Amino acid sequence: MDKIDAILLSELQKNARIPIKLLTEKVFLSSPAISARIEKLENQGIISGYHAAVDPIKLGYHISAFINLEMTPSQKPEFYPFIAACPNVIECNCVTGSYSMLIKVVYHSTMELDTFIGQLQKFGSTSTQIVFSTPVQPRGIDVMQSLER
Repeated sequence: MDKIDAILLSELQKNARIPIKLLTEKVFLSSPAISARIEKLENQGIISGYHAAVDPIKLGYHISAFINLEMTPSQKPEFYPFIAACPNVIECNCVTGSYSMLIKVVYHSTMELDTFIGQLQKFGSTSTQIVFSTPVQPRGIDVMQSLER
């Protein structure tokens, strides 16, 4: 990956629908050259997908929470399909520390959240933090900094 790829990645993270023509103006390459670079980044798995950022609050999901779940490794084969099928789970990470899973969820109400936590507790104990505000929204990776390493 070179500086041109880093610029393309930075721009695509800001707006995945940016027209190729605008990218040509930023990196001074032809449209076919840019398309080939983007395709190469996709084939390498560096670009893993394109997504629309959706505001959960505008869709009525007023409750965001992080749930820590303590469970044994032997439960993972049952847990992974369960958690993947939960539409309100927007992220689930296997983590270090006293808890083994960190789950990010969105719900319309605390009652719905409470019901879900009850379902989770068949796997182990939980600890939940409800989000009051998000001063730093999800954002892209600083690809320019990765070039410096």
